[in-house]
Parts: sequence; structure tokens; C-alpha cells
Amino acid sequence: MDPQTGDEWYVESVQPTLFQELKLTARIYSGRTAYQQVEIIETDPLGRTLVLDGKTQSAEADEFIYHEALVHPGLIAHPGPRDVFIAGGGEGATLREVLAHRTVERAVMADLDGELVELCKEHLPSWHRGAFDDPRTELFFGDARQRLEERSELFDAIIIDVTDPTETGPSLPLFTESFYRLALSRLRPGGVLVSQAGPAALGMSRVFTAICNTIGRATGNVSPYRIDMLSFGSSWGLAMTGAPAPNALTAQEIDDRIKERVTGELRLYDGAAHAGLFSLPRWLRRDLESEDRVITEDTPVFLD
Repeated sequence: MDPQTGDEWYVESVQPTLFQELKLTARIYSGRTAYQQVEIIETDPLGRTLVLDGKTQSAEADEFIYHEALVHPGLIAHPGPRDVFIAGGGEGATLREVLAHRTVERAVMADLDGELVELCKEHLPSWHRGAFDDPRTELFFGDARQRLEERSELFDAIIIDVTDPTETGPSLPLFTESFYRLALSRLRPGGVLVSQAGPAALGMSRVFTAICNTIGRATGNVSPYRIDMLSFGSSWGLAMTGAPAPNALTAQEIDDRIKERVTGELRLYDGAAHAGLFSLPRWLRRDLESEDRVITEDTPVFLD
């Protein structure tokens, strides 16, 4: 609370020596599920915001940047995705973007925290926009890795939208070399895997480079890319594998596929934006080239 103005502020640690401070305008929900602490707040200028274990996961002002970048480059690269598996994605926005593709016939979303999904259904309607009720949606509340291990069904795309691979977090098993090998075995020929990959900002690329290196080691190729996320306090990394090289489609071909396949209007992604997403600065390319760590269940990667 500011003693002079009476304003309340939400303060979040981006890294130990860097904090982001936003004006707090309302507290919508605060509680704990079986897996994590959940806060849903209103801030100025980011609007409604989902915070898990003290870390912003999604904010009203820029969630479209993250979710469009996570979903569309991979699905557009695929010649015609029909079956998609989503690990995590509790807000329903990743599911929303997957279902925007007319070719998609089935979207299986596996989230460990069913309580969180119910909270998001209630408090974050502009994220999911009814995606949970779409007849193509199959919700599974449980371990995404276990679901892939126990069923031999195949998918055209697998999208990993879970929290970062820290030692105490529940998502670590979904960032390991063994998991990526499992996921690859659940993709049809020509299938695509995409994962969120942590901060990709100067001095904060340790998680990103380790995830990209692990995917590359497990699958034989990786295409790293990144977006700018004000709500996260840094640029954010993503990684794709199994798809053609990022330059395989021209900007016009990407725009034509979007027009043909995607319902609604995209605010971030098109042919021109695609090139920018995959054009990494020299320092980050050097970080990726020098990375030699592989994530295992026994060697988590701590945030910088």
C-alpha cells in the first residue's frame, strides 16, 4: 500500500534482483488447490491476471500473444492437423486457439489440476470463450505424461503449456529428454511438438537454452523462437520440433493457410510476424550454441 496515494501494488520477482510492480485494482480470488497457490487479480495496465505460486501465468492484456505464438506456427506448418494433445493449459486459451483451426476434429487437454480449470472456467471467460464446451474437446484431469504412456493413440500435434521445470514444481517430468522421446512416439509422421520454454531475455536464458537443447537431443531437431511478454516481465521462449524448418513456408503461404483454416481474426500471428518470431538476436543464438545441459528428473533447471 502506498501511504501517500492509498494505492495498492502487486509486486512480483522476475529474478532475484529484478522486480515488476503493477497497480492492483481488485482481488478476484485467492486460494490453494491440491497442487498450487492460485491468485486471480486485476491490475493496471494488464487487466485480469492469473498468478500461480507467485508467478504470473496469463494476463488479459497480452495473453493472445503467448497463446497465438504457442499454437499457430506449429499447426500452420502441419499440412492438416486433425488430432491435437495439450498438456496443461488450464485457462483454456491454448485450447481456444487449437479449436480455431477448422481441420481440428479432436483436442485432448490433459491438466493435472482440475480445481484450477474450474476456477478458470468461472473467472477467466475471455480466455476460454466456451472452448471447454466445444464437442471436439476432451478434458482429462490427471498427469499428461501418464496419459501418453498408457494410451497408444497418435496425434498430429502435441502442445506443452505447463509451468516451468523447477525442482519443486509438478511440471518437471514434462521437460525431460525421456518425455520428449515419449511424445515423439505419439506423433503421426509429420507431427509437430511445441513447448513453452521459459524466459528468453538477456541474462535470463538458462531455462530456455536447456529446454531447447533437451528437445534437440531427444528429437534430432529444434526450432527456437520467442515473443515479448509485458506481463511476464521479459521476452519469453518457445520451441518447436517435428515441423519443417521455419523458413519452409513463405509469408504469403502462411497467410493463405490462415485464411483457409483459421476462424476469427488473429492479433499476433501472420506471415510477416512469423519471420520475426524465429529471428533470434546474436547473443541468444550464442547462448543456444553453447548450451550442453539436458533436463532429467534428477537435474531440474532453476530460474535465473
